[in-house]
Amino acid sequence: MFALSRQITASFAACLCILGVGLLQFPKMQKLLHSNKTPSLEIQRTIDSEKVRLNFLKRMPSFGYNNIIANWVYLNFVQYFGDDEARAKTGYSLSPEYFEVILGRDPRFIPAYLSLSTSTSMYAGMPERSIKLTQKALKSLSPWVPEKSYYVWRYKGIDELLFLGKSSTAQDSFEIAADWASQHTDQESKQAASVSQKTAEFLKKNPNSKLARIASWTMILNNQVDQTTRQRAINEIEALGGKVITNPDGIYKIKLSEND
Repeated sequence: MFALSRQITASFAACLCILGVGLLQFPKMQKLLHSNKTPSLEIQRTIDSEKVRLNFLKRMPSFGYNNIIANWVYLNFVQYFGDDEARAKTGYSLSPEYFEVILGRDPRFIPAYLSLSTSTSMYAGMPERSIKLTQKALKSLSPWVPEKSYYVWRYKGIDELLFLGKSSTAQDSFEIAADWASQHTDQESKQAASVSQKTAEFLKKNPNSKLARIASWTMILNNQVDQTTRQRAINEIEALGGKVITNPDGIYKIKLSEND
């Protein structure tokens, strides 16, 4: 038993070393991407190398440290996504790879789902991949565990409605979000239940309703998103006939034209 314990500890230590080397290499990769003299082939090699590391992290044994691995990889993603200069050269194609590791290790990591939806659907242009990863991870969630897990159904519904045009599927997602949120008594959950249910009703009455699309973009607008995403949401709302008003508390409200 003692020998087995030592073997497991040694194996986990080896995995941590590999992960640590990858984390140390990440800043070097970002520095390389910032160099204007770096050939495109070399840039592609750095991206391929990071993808290999992420693929390894999907398969490596965790020995009970899944949450730690998920947190480490999420920190890498934050650096990756926030580096506008590097992403201008490489795009956002690695976004779903990060989240396949993160949610595979910790599907109850609720803050990660918004980043998944934003980075993969909106920036990487892969809403199908975002929805697939979300759908798989939802099997590990419930209305009560973890807290505010109903937001995941809302993010899924937004992707389905705005990026794939699947209004019927989006309606189902918003209805489940409303059901899960209604099982809680706090004000935030009550508001989420109300907004989600109204969006589902809009979709049921008129699958092509501008109001439903405006409501979905408003959800994005009131999330903690970056300036580029926020501006796109405002542009989309205005294109649909809405006017964005910012309340003193920082919450966005939408004024609709009389024809809507």
